Amino acid sequence: MATFNFELVSPERILFSGEVISVIIPSVEGEMTVLAGHVPTVAGLKPGIVLAQTSADNGKEFFVGGGLVEVNQTSVTILAERANFLEDVNNEVLEAAILSAETRLAAAPSEVEERRLREMLVQLHEFKHVFEQRKAA
Repeated sequence: MATFNFELVSPERILFSGEVISVIIPSVEGEMTVLAGHVPTVAGLKPGIVLAQTSADNGKEFFVGGGLVEVNQTSVTILAERANFLEDVNNEVLEAAILSAETRLAAAPSEVEERRLREMLVQLHEFKHVFEQRKAA
């Protein structure tokens, strides 16, 4: 299978950098699967899970709390506003992401930023609900 370079970067650290077979990304336009040779794309991210398939039977899962993704034919780079390994996500992490978005919303400098942050809050609350259901199962 053809591989490509994938890098997931948060403000704190690089969570992943390496060769992958595919990446599933929660873009604001809908879930997007990227394979080697993908058409160049830049998209916004909504809060959700990124799945990087590292081999035919292995993968890594991450939680991202928004950001941007840049795709070209040889690589994918995610610049996440917030990112964690999925196994490190718990209610405290999600509550911190919600509090951060609420704080930024209160000081939003424009209507566009206010609308973006309101949408992000809705998505974070939806993700928290799904996360809690997944954890309970």
